[in-house]
Amino acid sequence: MEKLIVAPAPHAHSGDSVRRNMLLVIAALIPAYAVSIVAFGWGALITMAISVAACVGCEWLITKYLLKQQPTICDCSAVLTGMLLAFNVPSNLDWWILVLGAVFAIGVGKMTFGGLGQNPFNPALAGRVFLLISFPAQMTTWPVAQGFATSYVDATTGATPLYYLKHIVAEHDGTVLNKLPELWDAFIGMMGGSMGEISALALLLGGLFLICTRVITWHIPVSILGTMALFAAVTGWCGVLPEGLDTCHYVGYELLTGGAMLGAFFMATDYVTSPMSACGKLIFGIGIGLIVMVIRTWGAYPEGMSFAILMMNAVVPLLNKIRPRHFGEKKKA
Repeated sequence: MEKLIVAPAPHAHSGDSVRRNMLLVIAALIPAYAVSIVAFGWGALITMAISVAACVGCEWLITKYLLKQQPTICDCSAVLTGMLLAFNVPSNLDWWILVLGAVFAIGVGKMTFGGLGQNPFNPALAGRVFLLISFPAQMTTWPVAQGFATSYVDATTGATPLYYLKHIVAEHDGTVLNKLPELWDAFIGMMGGSMGEISALALLLGGLFLICTRVITWHIPVSILGTMALFAAVTGWCGVLPEGLDTCHYVGYELLTGGAMLGAFFMATDYVTSPMSACGKLIFGIGIGLIVMVIRTWGAYPEGMSFAILMMNAVVPLLNKIRPRHFGEKKKA
């Protein structure tokens, strides 16, 4: 019997796959992870191992014994979720809290909705916010970068640059300006915080790698970072910054510290939870940038990237209704 061809020629396969894209994103995260190992030592290694193992194990158990389906861990999406979750928590977080976060990320944030491709919210961020609400003290106790010999249990903790920046801007107090790192140090890394916020350079290199390999497009990262930079610049021009902190430095701190780079390049660009059209992606990114800066400036938390991305995830179904008109299509009245 002859084979039936139902589509016109030519037929071409790009070789693209979920597994390939996941592996490319994982590869793009390696530079930032290498910096975090140098900064946090054993804490970075142990936290990453626990997070990835818990995410992969949870997905395997759910698909095999609850959904009665073939396990899907070979697509590496659970590995990536585990890595991103580890990048969003302190490297000295108790192991059982991290496991709870992984179970929530995979079990609730992903598999409850049907698995990969059907989750409305970014699973890693869902797990991170769950932990932040449930264990606020442990999730806001950040280790200080002390080198590879740093102990997982006895790591020295301290405030992050964003904490001081929020205090400086909100209270117009320049007495703690000396607590802020130099912009170059913030760009290179070796600051206190999570593994995903200590080296803007490493994250930027990884993000550019994803754009060059066409895993992601420029629309979301540029719109997020551009909106944040514009908001910070307007804040500086309005004269609300204390003496000693100029507008250029303020913009630099907002972009180079905290989760701006990680969120813009690796979290907000998730295929499933971001818009499909270029226009939708730009609106999505602008919304994230605005919400982040509003939370950082007037909110209770010094960081707002996780909340901003999850809030805009909920708007994605509406943004996906935006589509270009077909060639020759008449505008509806």
